[in-house]
Amino acid sequence: MTGAEPSRTPDHRAAAGLQILPVTGLGEFGPGSDLAAEIVAAAPWIVDDDVLVVTSKVFSKTEGRMVAAPTDPEERDAFRRRLIDDETVRVVARRNRTLITANRNGLVQAAAGVDGSNVRTDQIALLPLDPDASAARLRARLADEFGLRVAVIVTDTMGRAWRTGQTDVAIGASGIAVSHGYDGVVDPYGNTLQVTDIAVADELAAAADLVKGKLDGVPVAVVRGMTPVDDGTGARDLVRDLDDDMFRLGVEEAVALGRRQALLTRRSIRRFAEREVAEESMRAAFAEALTAPAPHHTHPIRFLWIRDDDRRRRLLDAMAEAWRADLTADRKTPESTAKRIRRGQILYDAPELVIPVVTGDGMHEYPDARRNACEKTMFTVAGGAAVAGLLVALSVRDIGSCWVGSTIFAAEVVRRELDLPSHWQPLGAVAIGHPAEEAGLREPADVDSMVVEL
Repeated sequence: MTGAEPSRTPDHRAAAGLQILPVTGLGEFGPGSDLAAEIVAAAPWIVDDDVLVVTSKVFSKTEGRMVAAPTDPEERDAFRRRLIDDETVRVVARRNRTLITANRNGLVQAAAGVDGSNVRTDQIALLPLDPDASAARLRARLADEFGLRVAVIVTDTMGRAWRTGQTDVAIGASGIAVSHGYDGVVDPYGNTLQVTDIAVADELAAAADLVKGKLDGVPVAVVRGMTPVDDGTGARDLVRDLDDDMFRLGVEEAVALGRRQALLTRRSIRRFAEREVAEESMRAAFAEALTAPAPHHTHPIRFLWIRDDDRRRRLLDAMAEAWRADLTADRKTPESTAKRIRRGQILYDAPELVIPVVTGDGMHEYPDARRNACEKTMFTVAGGAAVAGLLVALSVRDIGSCWVGSTIFAAEVVRRELDLPSHWQPLGAVAIGHPAEEAGLREPADVDSMVVEL
């Protein structure tokens, strides 16, 4: 009942059963219609605690949301598409001529709710700007002018993911708790319910449509037998937030977005969670990265996956000693040397360690130093492409990485400790593991400052 303050959402069941009653005899509505008066005149039998379920198109007609449209079929279709664009906030899915969109109220449905059915051929209906407000105004008018304490639900027809056919759902509501949560309630078998939230307003909208129909000219129905409790919620509360929506995009749109954002998932991760990286994920990332382009149709890149812990430690210890010798030769202080050496600790701690190398297989030899140097640069660039591919292939699997250039400065040590051919060139080291914290997407780079147009 209006004004009640229950400690929790009231039980949505109607113990004595429900009646669903059509309101017949309503005429054509327009901007000058007194909707409340016409409903009461057609249904003087409405009583307190009834729930009025009203098709949204009634409000489209009374609130000036009917748009004059061309009658020529092709022109009408083009005009309707422009209206859909205007009403759309976000495209969810697109397939051929079918467009699933979200509008300003968060409603996800075909064509942004722009509807050319059950209206004159020179008109197209747009949804009410604020269906919750539309429901509240009608409810207030019924109370103030006719002394009726009722709830109001505004409905529209929608399809549903994974289900064929359409059903009416609540897009506006006033005077009724739109949902009933059972979280924490114990069922008759002693099980505690975890995720059970009944969309009561949607259930009533669908039930009422059974007597309204689509072609019978019955835009209003009354549901009787369930005392509504006003908890201040509206149909907007039934719209799932984007951050919680597991299905906020159609398949094709989700795949396209993933492709666009793949590079932005890569970040340098320096703290890893204490859990293993699945072997199949590593191998899949290797396989994708090794598709990187290379000169002369060659395969000059190898990923050295250091899986033996003792071997990894011996390699990194030897590299640290070589680095310490370089820093001593540079006359760095012991404190500065120790600080720099500590930066390599990530290679010890990471769950996985990979050292990319360029083997030089397929590299052409020339009689002059200039072209040989160019050939080496070309193969090194190919190695960099493979490394970048590996970092992205890992990140799209929610596996973090950090590329460290240390092996480039200790190439002889790496070749000696790993018993590699003398012409193999290390291209740094990649520390790999699941991130200790969610990293999110990188911001795109500043193109204006780093892209030079000539």
